[in-house]
Amino acid sequence: MGEAPPLLVLYGGTFDPVHEGHLAVARAARDLLGVPIHLMPAADPPHRPAPGAGVSARVAMLEHAVAGEPGLQVDRREVERPGRSWTVDTLRAQRAAEPGRPVALLLGADGFRGLPRWKEWRALLDLSHFVVAERDGDDDAGLPAVLVEALAGRWVTSPDALRTAPAGLVLRLRQPLHPASATEVRRRIAAGEPWASLVPPAVAAEIREAGLYAHGADADARL
Repeated sequence: MGEAPPLLVLYGGTFDPVHEGHLAVARAARDLLGVPIHLMPAADPPHRPAPGAGVSARVAMLEHAVAGEPGLQVDRREVERPGRSWTVDTLRAQRAAEPGRPVALLLGADGFRGLPRWKEWRALLDLSHFVVAERDGDDDAGLPAVLVEALAGRWVTSPDALRTAPAGLVLRLRQPLHPASATEVRRRIAAGEPWASLVPPAVAAEIREAGLYAHGADADARL
């Protein structure tokens, strides 16, 4: 028998724009799990309003952000697929391509709490593991009861557990608190307030050059 395929970690989002908080989560996951982290921008995110920047701009910013970052890479599978970026479709395609490969979705605690609003969310638990980026003070108390019930028996404490099965387990990732959020970056840009320290320098240069978010009156509606 050949060697088992390595854990695949997908870190999805709009990355509108990618900021230092995103990178802090990705680095923490890379260091804990010992595998590359695939930052996967959504082309047409179904759970939130349309992004403030177009797909090509968001991908370009991500490419700049991960350049020179060992173990972080841009995954274009959702931006290259037509239609809405439903996570369940992404995972089913990956599962069809590599049925036995361990796959994990990396997402923040807030996104994880909203999982029951995702399309076919229960199916996701059989298609992927979850790595939940939490800060000190986060706990199960804020999870919807239906999610708590669905997660019974799925929590693990060792990263190695994610390599023992293709899907179905949940691991907590403690990661540093970072003040950056895409909402705040867009708000500051639109308001003419200082913002460049919240994003990597190359991303700041891209935003300035392209004139992104300068007129984003709807910035507070998106994550």
